[in-house]
Amino acid sequence: MPNWSQDLLEYEALRALLGRYVSSAAGHRQLEAMQPSTNRDELVASLAETSEALTFLTEGDAEDSGLPRLRFTDLADVQEAVARVRIDGAVLDGLEILAIRAWLTRATEFRQGLSEAPHRFPLLWDKAERIGDFRTLLRLLDGKIRPDGGLEDDASVALKRLRQELGRQKESIQNSLERFMRSHRDDGVMQDDYVTMRGDRFVVPVATNFKGRVQGVVHGTSGSGQTSFVEPLETIQLNNELVRLIEEELRECHRILRELTAKMREQHEEIAVAIDVLGALEFVFAKARFGTEFRCTIPSFSSENQRTLHLKQARHPLLTDVLRRQRKSAVPLDLDLDEAKRTLLISGPNTGGKTVAMKTVALLSLMAQSALPVPAAEATLPIFDQILADIGDSQSIETSLSSFSSHMRHVADLLDQASPDSLVILDEIGRSTDPEEGGALGVAIVDRFHRDGCFTLASTHLIALKIYGVNHEGVLSASMGFDDATLLPTFELRVGAPGKSAGLDTAARFGILPEVIEQARASMTTREQDIARFLNELHQKLESATALEADWKQRQAAVNAKERDLEDRFNKRDAQRIREFEAKTTKLLNEFERTSRATIEDIKTSSEARKAADQAQLKAAKFKREFQAEVASAVRPEGQPAAPTGPKLLVGIKVRIENVREPAQVLRLLDNGRVEVQAGFLKMQVDQSEILEVLTGAAASKKLPSNVRFEPGPTWDVPTREINVIGQNSEEALDNVDRFLDKASLGSIARVRIIHGHGYGVLKKAIQQMLAKHPHVARYYGASPAEGGTGATIAELRS
Repeated sequence: MPNWSQDLLEYEALRALLGRYVSSAAGHRQLEAMQPSTNRDELVASLAETSEALTFLTEGDAEDSGLPRLRFTDLADVQEAVARVRIDGAVLDGLEILAIRAWLTRATEFRQGLSEAPHRFPLLWDKAERIGDFRTLLRLLDGKIRPDGGLEDDASVALKRLRQELGRQKESIQNSLERFMRSHRDDGVMQDDYVTMRGDRFVVPVATNFKGRVQGVVHGTSGSGQTSFVEPLETIQLNNELVRLIEEELRECHRILRELTAKMREQHEEIAVAIDVLGALEFVFAKARFGTEFRCTIPSFSSENQRTLHLKQARHPLLTDVLRRQRKSAVPLDLDLDEAKRTLLISGPNTGGKTVAMKTVALLSLMAQSALPVPAAEATLPIFDQILADIGDSQSIETSLSSFSSHMRHVADLLDQASPDSLVILDEIGRSTDPEEGGALGVAIVDRFHRDGCFTLASTHLIALKIYGVNHEGVLSASMGFDDATLLPTFELRVGAPGKSAGLDTAARFGILPEVIEQARASMTTREQDIARFLNELHQKLESATALEADWKQRQAAVNAKERDLEDRFNKRDAQRIREFEAKTTKLLNEFERTSRATIEDIKTSSEARKAADQAQLKAAKFKREFQAEVASAVRPEGQPAAPTGPKLLVGIKVRIENVREPAQVLRLLDNGRVEVQAGFLKMQVDQSEILEVLTGAAASKKLPSNVRFEPGPTWDVPTREINVIGQNSEEALDNVDRFLDKASLGSIARVRIIHGHGYGVLKKAIQQMLAKHPHVARYYGASPAEGGTGATIAELRS
């Protein structure tokens, strides 16, 4: 089995923390079954469910979300009751049936709630969809059982009748006993004036020394012996009848419970599935609520070929919980490791947070592989096959192991178990022995894990390991922060350089006498002092460089933002100027074209004049095209392609060719940049530069003989058209509408509006009678209020 070091990493404490968000027994069974996994597909799927639950909770807080509130509270443990339902002949009591009914009611509510948003939450719906249909069973159980587990009077007709008879019988007995007590009120026989019960029989309290004067059955005496509880002779038969009715009631209740259990047995498999699904859903939402409260993210997993460990603003969940109760917050850590840099050596002051930092990385890895959200802003982790940890003092008197020997035995086991896919955590490697030998041993052990391909995190105070971390490729050095002014740790993980241990400062902070501290400082060798001073200077330079880098990034971001702002403002201003210039140019061109056409028309009086006018028109068109090209080139930003200045050259359109009077039609666009055209009966190939103008509209129309009339066909640029016949007589209006419908049909129009007004309705009636028989009309109907109401009719035409 994989070694996950769950005890050392406090996995059970994490489970208990998560248990705060679980209410039902089924949910707790899911929680207890939670274990780390190495199955990538299952982990990704489970985390995706949790992500959906997080979204559900976030959106569900909005008042207009339309999402149901999912509650898992007030659900009793029904595991044994559900198991008994499977057994033929078994009968559940009222409380058990009531508890199962509560589960089925909640399951039905959940299924209905999630069915309203299956596309928004498909993974949650996949679970809820497995819940069966219990509506018929719930209707059968409804109103049958009281909250205390007893059956309601209306549970059956027979039960209601029996209970009514029981009530009357009890009343008869009560009346009989009251008559008995009144008859003996003055003779001293009665010890007290009340009616009570012994067993299932009504009795009265009689003074023990007078019980012989009362005919009846004694059912017991009081603790003092002064009172005897007697059933008078005249009520014996009444009590016997009461007992019979009680037995009949019990038999009827048993029959009803047996029938209800049998009905549940018909769906026992669906009931078991529904409870399991509800427990699974509760666990998913428990993880989501934990993620919300601890500001977690859904972790992702790096690929097997490019393993990456990336944590941003990561926090230890158990430490966060403790500090939250103290109204404090944990110091988050950032860490990036990969295949090239997969070993981290952490040094720094005692009580500075080295062990917590390593346990944070390890526990968050366990959480990710348990499909839990992790308390971090970002988290990408490898999938480890196991997490091997050596943390704390494992000294054992029972096995005669010292701290160092126990430490070495544990590390030896880790060396045997480690694989390239393992995460290794080593706390104070090489501790509890001579520093020189411990340092050498620590370097060898860490290097072995590094060469085996493990991701390794180790903490140390030993100089040899600090030097190894600085000089060895693929190994990162880090330190926990220490404030020299306050002599207190800052608990901040700083990657890039080893840290000083600050052991003497820590000892002084915990109360060691100043003279002892001074003696210790005096005893330190020059080498040790030089190393401590070097590390201190290194950290100061690292902090300065980090601050400068942060300041540079901030300034660079500000400069980039300013550049973008200036560029946007320049582009907007430039675009506005171009638009204004183009508008003025277009206005001048249009005025020039209008004036030139008017002048040409004025001089078309003779054949020679017409020829000169045609030549002038061609030159005017050429001048216009060249002028547009010059303007486009002038206003176009450098490097930007030219925008088209007129209609695009396409096969089938009409163009005007230089030195050719008649408009020509484009037949083909050739690859060499030339165009094949036809002018009248003449086909030719011309260069595109010889095309003076692309003709549109009336300009493209061919001139017809004087004895031929040309009427253009219908053109429609939108799918809805209308005709207004208000004020026309019926005959005139029908003729105009008929021609309008012909044109609309030729123009492939789907829907038209005929405006006829209100009036006396004569015109409307005549038009609608015509529409009913018209061959182009598929159907017609009155217009909506927005389109004219009863003053207009809509006609839909046949396609």
